[in-house]
Amino acid sequence: MPLFARKLGIDLGTINTVVAENRQILLEEPTIVAIVIAELKMVAWGQTAKDMYGRVPEDQIEVVRPLRHGVIAEYEITENLLADIVKRLCGPMLLFRPTLMLTVPHGVTSVERRAVHEAGLGSGSRDVFLIQQPMAAAIGIDLPISTPSGSMLLSLGGGTSQAAVMAMNTVISAGTTRAAGLQMDESIISYVRKKYGIIIGQPTAELLKIRIGAALPQKDVLSMEVQGQDQVSGLPKPITLSTDDLVDALQQPLQQIVENVKKVLEKTPPELISDIIDRGVAICGGTSLLRGMEKYLTKSLGIPAYRVDNPYTCTAEGAAKAIGMIDELRRSLMQG
Repeated sequence: MPLFARKLGIDLGTINTVVAENRQILLEEPTIVAIVIAELKMVAWGQTAKDMYGRVPEDQIEVVRPLRHGVIAEYEITENLLADIVKRLCGPMLLFRPTLMLTVPHGVTSVERRAVHEAGLGSGSRDVFLIQQPMAAAIGIDLPISTPSGSMLLSLGGGTSQAAVMAMNTVISAGTTRAAGLQMDESIISYVRKKYGIIIGQPTAELLKIRIGAALPQKDVLSMEVQGQDQVSGLPKPITLSTDDLVDALQQPLQQIVENVKKVLEKTPPELISDIIDRGVAICGGTSLLRGMEKYLTKSLGIPAYRVDNPYTCTAEGAAKAIGMIDELRRSLMQG
Protein backbone atom coordinates (compact mmCIF):
# COMPACT_ATOMS: atom_id res chain seq x y z
CA MET A 1 0.00 0.00 0.00
CA PRO A 2 1.92 3.10 -1.22
CA LEU A 3 2.60 5.77 1.38
CA PHE A 4 1.01 8.60 -0.60
CA ALA A 5 -2.03 6.69 -1.88
CA ARG A 6 -5.44 7.92 -0.76
CA LYS A 7 -7.34 5.57 1.55
CA LEU A 8 -11.08 6.04 1.03
CA GLY A 9 -13.97 4.46 2.90
CA ILE A 10 -17.05 4.37 0.67
CA ASP A 11 -20.51 3.58 1.96
CA LEU A 12 -22.24 2.75 -1.31
CA GLY A 13 -25.88 2.86 -0.27
CA THR A 14 -29.17 2.45 -2.09
CA ILE A 15 -30.17 6.06 -1.37
CA ASN A 16 -26.92 7.91 -0.59
CA THR A 17 -23.20 7.43 -1.16
CA VAL A 18 -20.86 8.77 1.53
CA VAL A 19 -17.06 8.88 1.20
CA ALA A 20 -14.72 9.41 4.16
CA GLU A 21 -11.00 9.60 4.76
CA ASN A 22 -9.37 9.85 8.20
CA ARG A 23 -12.71 10.59 9.91
CA GLN A 24 -13.36 13.44 7.48
CA ILE A 25 -16.39 13.31 5.19
CA LEU A 26 -15.25 14.12 1.65
CA LEU A 27 -18.47 13.52 -0.27
CA GLU A 28 -22.16 12.88 0.45
CA GLU A 29 -24.45 12.56 -2.56
CA PRO A 30 -27.61 10.66 -3.56
CA THR A 31 -26.84 7.34 -5.30
CA ILE A 32 -28.71 8.22 -8.46
CA VAL A 33 -27.52 8.61 -12.05
CA ALA A 34 -28.91 10.33 -15.17
CA ILE A 35 -28.18 8.63 -18.50
CA VAL A 36 -28.74 9.78 -22.08
CA ILE A 37 -30.54 6.76 -23.53
CA ALA A 38 -29.40 7.22 -27.15
CA GLU A 39 -25.71 7.38 -26.20
CA LEU A 40 -25.83 5.23 -23.02
CA LYS A 41 -23.72 7.96 -21.44
CA MET A 42 -23.82 9.19 -17.84
CA VAL A 43 -24.48 12.93 -17.87
CA ALA A 44 -25.04 13.58 -14.17
CA TRP A 45 -25.13 11.86 -10.81
CA GLY A 46 -25.84 12.73 -7.21
CA GLN A 47 -28.07 15.68 -6.33
CA THR A 48 -27.99 17.01 -9.90
CA ALA A 49 -29.42 13.72 -11.21
CA LYS A 50 -31.95 13.54 -8.38
CA ASP A 51 -33.26 16.98 -9.30
CA MET A 52 -33.95 15.62 -12.81
CA TYR A 53 -36.18 12.80 -11.50
CA GLY A 54 -39.67 13.11 -13.00
CA ARG A 55 -38.71 16.40 -14.73
CA VAL A 56 -36.97 15.22 -17.90
CA PRO A 57 -38.33 13.45 -21.03
CA GLU A 58 -38.27 9.75 -20.16
CA ASP A 59 -37.61 8.73 -23.78
CA GLN A 60 -34.37 10.76 -23.83
CA ILE A 61 -32.90 10.75 -20.31
CA GLU A 62 -33.30 7.91 -17.82
CA VAL A 63 -32.76 8.60 -14.12
CA VAL A 64 -31.86 5.37 -12.31
CA ARG A 65 -30.68 4.07 -8.95
CA PRO A 66 -27.81 1.67 -9.79
CA LEU A 67 -28.17 -0.12 -6.45
CA ARG A 68 -31.27 -1.88 -5.15
CA HIS A 69 -31.54 -3.14 -1.60
CA GLY A 70 -27.87 -2.38 -1.08
CA VAL A 71 -26.53 -4.50 -3.95
CA ILE A 72 -25.54 -3.60 -7.51
CA ALA A 73 -28.40 -3.79 -9.99
CA GLU A 74 -26.68 -1.88 -12.83
CA TYR A 75 -23.04 -2.96 -12.95
CA GLU A 76 -21.65 -0.64 -15.65
CA ILE A 77 -23.41 2.39 -14.20
CA THR A 78 -22.04 1.61 -10.74
CA GLU A 79 -18.50 1.19 -12.10
CA ASN A 80 -18.75 4.54 -13.93
CA LEU A 81 -20.12 6.17 -10.78
CA LEU A 82 -17.24 4.88 -8.64
CA ALA A 83 -14.73 5.93 -11.31
CA ASP A 84 -16.17 9.45 -11.31
CA ILE A 85 -16.03 9.60 -7.49
CA VAL A 86 -12.37 8.50 -7.49
CA LYS A 87 -11.54 11.02 -10.24
CA ARG A 88 -13.31 13.83 -8.39
CA LEU A 89 -11.51 13.13 -5.09
CA CYS A 90 -8.09 12.02 -6.33
CA GLY A 91 -7.77 14.04 -9.53
CA PRO A 92 -7.83 12.86 -13.17
CA MET A 93 -4.16 11.79 -13.11
CA LEU A 94 -3.94 8.80 -10.76
CA LEU A 95 -0.21 8.85 -9.99
CA PHE A 96 -0.90 6.91 -6.78
CA ARG A 97 -3.98 4.76 -7.17
CA PRO A 98 -6.19 4.82 -4.06
CA THR A 99 -7.15 2.01 -1.72
CA LEU A 100 -10.90 1.57 -1.27
CA MET A 101 -12.86 -0.01 1.56
CA LEU A 102 -16.37 -0.56 0.17
CA THR A 103 -19.33 -1.48 2.35
CA VAL A 104 -21.79 -4.24 1.47
CA PRO A 105 -24.92 -5.41 3.29
CA HIS A 106 -24.79 -8.47 5.51
CA GLY A 107 -25.94 -11.59 3.70
CA VAL A 108 -24.93 -10.66 0.13
CA THR A 109 -24.12 -13.55 -2.17
CA SER A 110 -20.65 -14.29 -3.55
CA VAL A 111 -21.80 -13.05 -6.97
CA GLU A 112 -22.99 -9.75 -5.48
CA ARG A 113 -19.71 -9.38 -3.54
CA ARG A 114 -17.69 -10.02 -6.68
CA ALA A 115 -19.67 -7.38 -8.58
CA VAL A 116 -18.86 -4.74 -5.95
CA HIS A 117 -15.19 -5.78 -5.83
CA GLU A 118 -14.79 -5.66 -9.62
CA ALA A 119 -16.61 -2.32 -9.84
CA GLY A 120 -14.14 -0.95 -7.28
CA LEU A 121 -11.15 -2.23 -9.26
CA GLY A 122 -12.70 -0.89 -12.47
CA SER A 123 -12.78 2.59 -10.96
CA GLY A 124 -8.97 2.77 -11.15
CA SER A 125 -8.21 1.75 -7.56
CA ARG A 126 -5.15 -0.20 -6.51
CA ASP A 127 -6.63 -2.33 -3.73
CA VAL A 128 -10.30 -2.94 -2.91
CA PHE A 129 -11.55 -4.42 0.34
CA LEU A 130 -15.14 -5.19 1.31
CA ILE A 131 -16.61 -4.82 4.79
CA GLN A 132 -20.10 -5.56 6.06
CA GLN A 133 -22.07 -2.38 6.74
CA PRO A 134 -22.93 -3.19 10.39
CA MET A 135 -19.26 -3.86 11.14
CA ALA A 136 -18.20 -0.60 9.46
CA ALA A 137 -20.88 1.36 11.33
CA ALA A 138 -19.80 -0.17 14.66
CA ILE A 139 -16.20 0.90 14.01
CA GLY A 140 -17.42 4.35 13.00
CA ILE A 141 -19.17 4.91 16.34
CA ASP A 142 -16.37 3.29 18.36
CA LEU A 143 -18.39 0.36 19.69
CA PRO A 144 -16.07 -1.97 21.67
CA ILE A 145 -16.38 -4.82 19.14
CA SER A 146 -12.80 -6.03 19.69
CA THR A 147 -13.69 -7.30 23.19
CA PRO A 148 -15.45 -10.58 24.12
CA SER A 149 -18.51 -8.58 25.25
CA GLY A 150 -21.44 -8.36 22.86
CA SER A 151 -22.47 -5.16 21.09
CA MET A 152 -25.59 -4.77 18.94
CA LEU A 153 -26.17 -2.34 16.12
CA LEU A 154 -29.22 -1.71 13.94
CA SER A 155 -28.48 -0.02 10.62
CA LEU A 156 -31.65 1.49 9.12
CA GLY A 157 -30.88 2.46 5.55
CA GLY A 158 -32.88 3.19 2.44
CA GLY A 159 -32.80 -0.25 0.83
CA THR A 160 -32.15 -2.55 3.80
CA SER A 161 -32.36 -2.70 7.57
CA GLN A 162 -29.58 -4.76 9.15
CA ALA A 163 -29.29 -5.95 12.72
CA ALA A 164 -26.00 -7.43 13.94
CA VAL A 165 -24.42 -8.64 17.17
CA MET A 166 -20.62 -8.34 17.22
CA ALA A 167 -17.74 -9.39 19.45
CA MET A 168 -14.02 -10.07 18.93
CA ASN A 169 -14.09 -8.15 15.62
CA THR A 170 -16.56 -10.66 14.22
CA VAL A 171 -20.27 -10.67 13.42
CA ILE A 172 -21.76 -13.30 15.74
CA SER A 173 -25.32 -13.16 14.43
CA ALA A 174 -27.04 -10.88 11.95
CA GLY A 175 -30.09 -10.47 9.77
CA THR A 176 -31.20 -8.25 6.90
CA THR A 177 -34.67 -7.18 5.80
CA ARG A 178 -35.85 -5.00 2.94
CA ALA A 179 -38.17 -3.13 5.30
CA ALA A 180 -36.32 0.19 5.14
CA GLY A 181 -36.64 3.75 3.87
CA LEU A 182 -37.86 2.96 0.34
CA GLN A 183 -40.41 0.42 1.57
CA MET A 184 -41.68 3.03 4.03
CA ASP A 185 -42.17 5.42 1.09
CA GLU A 186 -44.14 2.71 -0.73
CA SER A 187 -46.29 2.15 2.37
CA ILE A 188 -47.10 5.87 2.49
CA ILE A 189 -48.03 5.89 -1.22
CA SER A 190 -50.30 2.85 -0.73
CA TYR A 191 -51.93 4.35 2.39
CA VAL A 192 -52.73 7.68 0.69
CA ARG A 193 -54.15 5.91 -2.37
CA LYS A 194 -56.37 3.57 -0.33
CA LYS A 195 -57.61 6.10 2.24
CA TYR A 196 -57.90 9.26 0.17
CA GLY A 197 -57.99 8.04 -3.45
CA ILE A 198 -54.96 10.20 -4.27
CA ILE A 199 -51.81 9.10 -6.09
CA ILE A 200 -48.50 10.61 -4.94
CA GLY A 201 -44.95 9.91 -6.11
CA GLN A 202 -41.96 8.54 -4.20
CA PRO A 203 -40.27 11.95 -3.73
CA THR A 204 -43.49 13.31 -2.16
CA ALA A 205 -43.81 10.27 0.10
CA GLU A 206 -40.19 10.70 1.20
CA LEU A 207 -40.79 14.38 1.97
CA LEU A 208 -43.85 13.50 4.06
CA LYS A 209 -41.85 10.89 5.98
CA ILE A 210 -39.03 13.33 6.73
CA ARG A 211 -41.13 16.35 7.64
CA ILE A 212 -44.11 14.92 9.56
CA GLY A 213 -43.43 11.18 9.88
CA ALA A 214 -43.14 9.34 13.21
CA ALA A 215 -42.95 5.78 14.50
CA LEU A 216 -45.28 6.50 17.45
CA PRO A 217 -48.14 9.00 18.03
CA GLN A 218 -46.70 12.39 18.99
CA LYS A 219 -47.91 15.14 21.30
CA ASP A 220 -47.05 17.71 18.65
CA VAL A 221 -49.09 16.61 15.63
CA LEU A 222 -47.72 18.14 12.43
CA SER A 223 -49.53 18.45 9.11
CA MET A 224 -48.47 19.02 5.53
CA GLU A 225 -50.30 19.74 2.30
CA VAL A 226 -49.14 17.96 -0.85
CA GLN A 227 -50.34 17.85 -4.45
CA GLY A 228 -51.50 14.48 -5.73
CA GLN A 229 -53.46 13.05 -8.63
CA ASP A 230 -57.07 11.97 -8.17
CA GLN A 231 -57.10 8.31 -9.19
CA VAL A 232 -60.66 8.62 -10.61
CA SER A 233 -60.54 11.91 -12.55
CA GLY A 234 -56.77 12.01 -13.08
CA LEU A 235 -56.76 15.71 -12.18
CA PRO A 236 -54.40 17.37 -9.67
CA LYS A 237 -55.82 17.53 -6.16
CA PRO A 238 -54.32 18.90 -2.92
CA ILE A 239 -54.47 16.82 0.25
CA THR A 240 -53.44 17.55 3.84
CA LEU A 241 -51.89 14.72 5.85
CA SER A 242 -51.03 14.63 9.54
CA THR A 243 -48.44 12.86 11.69
CA ASP A 244 -51.15 10.38 12.76
CA ASP A 245 -51.66 9.40 9.10
CA LEU A 246 -47.94 8.71 8.75
CA VAL A 247 -47.83 6.67 11.97
CA ASP A 248 -50.63 4.44 10.61
CA ALA A 249 -48.97 4.14 7.21
CA LEU A 250 -45.58 3.07 8.62
CA GLN A 251 -46.65 0.35 11.04
CA GLN A 252 -46.11 -2.61 8.70
CA PRO A 253 -42.47 -1.88 7.74
CA LEU A 254 -41.70 -0.93 11.36
CA GLN A 255 -43.04 -4.28 12.57
CA GLN A 256 -40.89 -6.08 9.99
CA ILE A 257 -37.81 -4.25 11.29
CA VAL A 258 -38.63 -5.37 14.85
CA GLU A 259 -39.19 -8.97 13.73
CA ASN A 260 -35.76 -9.00 12.06
CA VAL A 261 -34.09 -7.76 15.28
CA LYS A 262 -35.94 -10.41 17.33
CA LYS A 263 -34.74 -13.18 14.98
CA VAL A 264 -31.14 -11.99 15.39
CA LEU A 265 -31.49 -11.94 19.18
CA GLU A 266 -32.89 -15.49 19.10
CA LYS A 267 -29.68 -16.65 17.37
CA THR A 268 -27.43 -14.82 19.85
CA PRO A 269 -25.73 -16.67 22.76
CA PRO A 270 -27.30 -15.85 26.17
CA GLU A 271 -24.02 -14.46 27.53
CA LEU A 272 -23.99 -11.79 24.83
CA ILE A 273 -27.68 -10.99 25.34
CA SER A 274 -26.95 -9.80 28.87
CA ASP A 275 -24.24 -7.47 27.50
CA ILE A 276 -26.70 -6.04 24.97
CA ILE A 277 -29.32 -5.43 27.67
CA ASP A 278 -26.71 -3.49 29.66
CA ARG A 279 -25.38 -1.48 26.70
CA GLY A 280 -28.51 -1.10 24.62
CA VAL A 281 -28.95 -1.23 20.85
CA ALA A 282 -27.19 1.45 18.77
CA ILE A 283 -29.24 2.59 15.78
CA CYS A 284 -27.86 4.42 12.75
CA GLY A 285 -28.71 5.17 9.13
CA GLY A 286 -30.99 7.80 7.64
CA THR A 287 -34.20 6.01 8.64
CA SER A 288 -33.13 6.14 12.31
CA LEU A 289 -33.96 9.87 12.19
CA LEU A 290 -37.70 9.09 12.02
CA ARG A 291 -39.26 10.73 15.08
CA GLY A 292 -39.90 8.35 17.94
CA MET A 293 -37.82 5.53 16.46
CA GLU A 294 -35.76 4.99 19.63
CA LYS A 295 -38.88 4.84 21.83
CA TYR A 296 -40.63 2.52 19.38
CA LEU A 297 -37.72 0.05 19.35
CA THR A 298 -37.22 0.24 23.13
CA LYS A 299 -40.92 -0.48 23.68
CA SER A 300 -41.06 -3.29 21.09
CA LEU A 301 -37.82 -5.06 22.08
CA GLY A 302 -37.69 -4.43 25.82
CA ILE A 303 -34.07 -3.32 25.36
CA PRO A 304 -32.91 0.32 25.43
CA ALA A 305 -32.29 1.70 21.95
CA TYR A 306 -30.38 4.90 21.24
CA ARG A 307 -29.50 6.80 18.07
CA VAL A 308 -25.79 7.44 17.51
CA ASP A 309 -24.33 10.94 17.10
CA ASN A 310 -23.36 10.48 13.43
CA PRO A 311 -26.13 8.23 11.99
CA TYR A 312 -25.64 9.33 8.37
CA THR A 313 -21.88 9.10 8.14
CA CYS A 314 -20.71 6.49 10.69
CA THR A 315 -20.61 3.64 8.16
CA ALA A 316 -18.31 5.52 5.76
CA GLU A 317 -16.18 6.78 8.67
CA GLY A 318 -15.84 3.22 9.96
CA ALA A 319 -14.92 1.92 6.49
CA ALA A 320 -12.15 4.52 6.24
CA LYS A 321 -10.89 3.67 9.72
CA ALA A 322 -10.97 -0.06 8.90
CA ILE A 323 -8.27 0.41 6.23
CA GLY A 324 -5.82 0.95 9.10
CA MET A 325 -7.14 -2.13 10.92
CA ILE A 326 -6.84 -4.70 8.14
CA ASP A 327 -4.73 -7.13 10.19
CA GLU A 328 -7.19 -7.03 13.11
CA LEU A 329 -10.21 -7.38 10.83
CA ARG A 330 -8.73 -9.97 8.46
CA ARG A 331 -11.34 -12.61 9.44
CA SER A 332 -14.24 -10.19 8.97
CA LEU A 333 -13.25 -8.53 5.70
CA MET A 334 -15.01 -10.07 2.72
CA GLN A 335 -13.33 -11.27 -0.44
CA GLY A 336 -14.53 -10.28 -3.90
